[in-house]
Amino acid sequence: MSSNDWCTIESDPGVFTSLIESFGVKNVELTELWSLDDDSLQMLTNPMEGVTASVHGLIFLFKWQSSEGHANDVPEGIGRPLGEEETPNTLFFARQVTHNACATQAILSVLFNAPHSIESMDDNEKIDDEDGRRLVLGSMLSNFKSFTSAFPPDLKGEAIGSSEEIRKAHNSFGRADDAFLSDPTKQQKRVATDDDDVFHFVAYVPHVDGVYELDGLQSGPIRVGSCTNGDGNANAWIRVARDVIQKRLANYSSGEIKFNLMAVVQDRRTFLTSRLDALAAAGIEESDPAMLQVRNELHCEEEKRERWNVENARRRFNYLPFCVEYLRALAGSGKLEKLVGKAKKEAGEKRKRMDAWKKESS
Repeated sequence: MSSNDWCTIESDPGVFTSLIESFGVKNVELTELWSLDDDSLQMLTNPMEGVTASVHGLIFLFKWQSSEGHANDVPEGIGRPLGEEETPNTLFFARQVTHNACATQAILSVLFNAPHSIESMDDNEKIDDEDGRRLVLGSMLSNFKSFTSAFPPDLKGEAIGSSEEIRKAHNSFGRADDAFLSDPTKQQKRVATDDDDVFHFVAYVPHVDGVYELDGLQSGPIRVGSCTNGDGNANAWIRVARDVIQKRLANYSSGEIKFNLMAVVQDRRTFLTSRLDALAAAGIEESDPAMLQVRNELHCEEEKRERWNVENARRRFNYLPFCVEYLRALAGSGKLEKLVGKAKKEAGEKRKRMDAWKKESS
């Protein structure tokens, strides 16, 4: 597996949404799932009364266990990787051949398999996206998918790893302090050891009448269940994926909490804007509580996007040189030693309080 200088990126809905938008994709965002109960899943497809929103796929981050052994060893009860002849022709699956690319590869697995997505070769083309319900890939990813659709999984993975546009977009969300801490005199990158926590991303998508787990470390996609999304049953496939994720979670100790699950969903601003237009067309006044509620939710969404932009800018900024210079200034003024002593004293007192609390509770 090659690296080609792909950095690790943070598993965060703001990071992933901004990454997707940098590809030119429209009408989509990511949201974290904090619970797998039926009500939480229902909120994905019915975020507000009278609205049925699109859910394009799930992205699951988990800690890779050495007990899983070889990449082709699938946890019990999940299924088996399909061969090329068994894989549906219209299902996009790529093997991961590049280190650190699994996050972006999981995202692309959802985008390229999104039901009813629109492939647009011209970003200026006017498209009927059904008020945001249909994901629009944009010219860059549309061209990439068209070019690689007939490739076998290995070559699809090579194409992703070799794409300068995709790699640059991915790396633009890496933390700047990674470069500051690296030793430029050493060409060989540090390899993870058995003591390191190694994390991996997989995607879950609906396709025709089935639900598939797309894991780039497997030899093929895994059909994890069947589903038929009829009227009033828009989240049937999500429940199938939920059950598989719960099986994965069962393989870990009860104290393990290093997981993250995100849903690739319709941009909330699209259906909120459509609801405002519908209320206005019905003659609802601006002062009406229904209108005020939707406007407030839309305002919260815009604030969320602004917050994501600020957080992403901070991720890209390298604060370490400032911190080093600040410590030098404190040392030069003679204040550093006193501050270090104060910090040690406070840490010691905190440790004593913790030890006392442990004795009382035992």
